[in-house]
Amino acid sequence: MNLSDYQNEFDNLISKQSFSAVSQPSRKDTFSKFLDSGLPTRKWEDWRHTDLSFLNKNNFRIPESSDASDGSIDISNYEIPNTFTVIIINGHYLTINSDLPKEITVSTNSNGENWTPKNKKDTPFELLNASLSDSTITITTEPNASIQKPIHILFLCTGNDDLMINPQVNIDISHSSSATIIEQYVSNTSSFFQNTSVFASIEKNASLNHVRIHSNSDQTANISGLHVTQSDDSTYNYFQLVDGGALQRSDIYTNLKGKNATCSLSGLALLDKKQHSATYIISDHIMPNCVSLQNFKSVLNGSASGVFNGRAIVREDSQKTDSKQSNKNLLLSDQALMNSNPQLEIYADDVKCAHGSTTGALDKEALFYMQSRGINKKEATSLLIRGFVSELINDIKNEDVKDYLFEKFDNWLLNNNQ
Repeated sequence: MNLSDYQNEFDNLISKQSFSAVSQPSRKDTFSKFLDSGLPTRKWEDWRHTDLSFLNKNNFRIPESSDASDGSIDISNYEIPNTFTVIIINGHYLTINSDLPKEITVSTNSNGENWTPKNKKDTPFELLNASLSDSTITITTEPNASIQKPIHILFLCTGNDDLMINPQVNIDISHSSSATIIEQYVSNTSSFFQNTSVFASIEKNASLNHVRIHSNSDQTANISGLHVTQSDDSTYNYFQLVDGGALQRSDIYTNLKGKNATCSLSGLALLDKKQHSATYIISDHIMPNCVSLQNFKSVLNGSASGVFNGRAIVREDSQKTDSKQSNKNLLLSDQALMNSNPQLEIYADDVKCAHGSTTGALDKEALFYMQSRGINKKEATSLLIRGFVSELINDIKNEDVKDYLFEKFDNWLLNNNQ
């Protein structure tokens, strides 16, 4: 696609009769900014390790009402036990469990009637999402509520056409409340492009456990922007698993605007063939006595490639900050490539900050030792890889979600340890 193709899709969206005219001026202004910036190229510093030719070679269209499912699609392969499930297929809200607790409200909007611009970064894909957003889901908890079962948002793309979907997810955790949100992106179509923006607000003394799973088919692209704002004494725990898709990129912005806020970001990328996954993070410490953690790992096979670019900013008034970054990568192939760049930007003096990065192959001495004890090479390799990734998955608090993630890892390992 070139810019004129995006212009045609935008004109198509604006012309929809069901679309609210109130939001048109804002959308047009946002799309104009997108046209001015254009899509990133490898000459851009933050994109020099990511090839976007997949998007340029394909023609995508925004979904129509005819792309909505009749409800006959089998989603049993994606179900996670003991969760409330919201299903969005090809950008259209399908159904929701009827037993949602009264302390939580889930609302959806598939045609953009109540579209409002969000506080975001003016990056090309954020601008594209804001102007083409065709599905919105908002999750709000009541104050002092403890939601025991996770909310599972399943984004499924299906069909024969190459679709471009721009969902927006709003998560509002009211003061002294707690919840678990799972975003899962899957597809059974040959090719599609999903460009997601997520906005999470965590009020005073509230907590959010946030899990994101990218398991799309091999000819898909998923680019997402995540914006998190934390108030006093709030807790945010984020984990992402990437085990599918041709191209995946996560831009994560966390703003610790309240005192004593804790932010933990972690992720695991399981890549094969020519898959590419990139994670760019900015954790902004604005107030004192806050804690942030970045802990990301990748296992790369075939000609897969990955990027970790983590940045922690400690502002002048953010004394007593505790910030740690870790990126560890395991290369199972000589053709696999990883680019790692943890960064600290510190303007305060009374802080504890550390970062580190390692990339390498399996330990040959450990493999030899295990084989000398009667364990064959394939089993020894599996044990070492499992030991490498288990730390991250074991940190997941919900046992059903943890079991589901380990099952996905075991399936990936079975196919990549021949």
